[in-house]
Amino acid sequence: MPKPIDNLHKIRPAITFYRVMAYVAGIGLLLLVTEMVLKYSALHVELFAGGDGGLLYFAPVVAEPQCQWYSLFFPGGMGCEMHSTGTGFNISLFILIAHGWLYVVYVFACFRLWQMMRWKALRLLWMLLGGVVPFLSFFVEAHIHKIAIREYEELASKRQAREERRKAADAAKATAGEDA
Repeated sequence: MPKPIDNLHKIRPAITFYRVMAYVAGIGLLLLVTEMVLKYSALHVELFAGGDGGLLYFAPVVAEPQCQWYSLFFPGGMGCEMHSTGTGFNISLFILIAHGWLYVVYVFACFRLWQMMRWKALRLLWMLLGGVVPFLSFFVEAHIHKIAIREYEELASKRQAREERRKAADAAKATAGEDA
């Protein structure tokens, strides 16, 4: 496996990709939490686009007749299903699915940066929690970005010093070969 100094040209794009995905996953998670609050709070609504209610509207979510009142506040709890009454494109369902796939891409971005930088496993766990805990991704991203840039700059300066030493050694060999 190549050392981070040998992957220097790949690290900067990995940092950028991680940063973008941290913001996208964080915003997606906030949308997901908002959707869950709207659906499972006392409001019991989902957001729809198009259909009978107009361009953008909230449609009520109703429980099956045999459900108890308290089962409305637990997602899928006690065998009680909730059904949307809206028609058109279910934006709430789209948010659920989109966040799931965006989190998969976010996990890939975290793993890629973590693997290139050769960090400890605890840092990867911290990065992954950023996509699960609301608002955490923004704070974790700022912290990880700062660390990654600092280490990237250190690696770049080490690589530059290594190349200068190599050029000096090659120049010394060349002058020694001319003198002989």
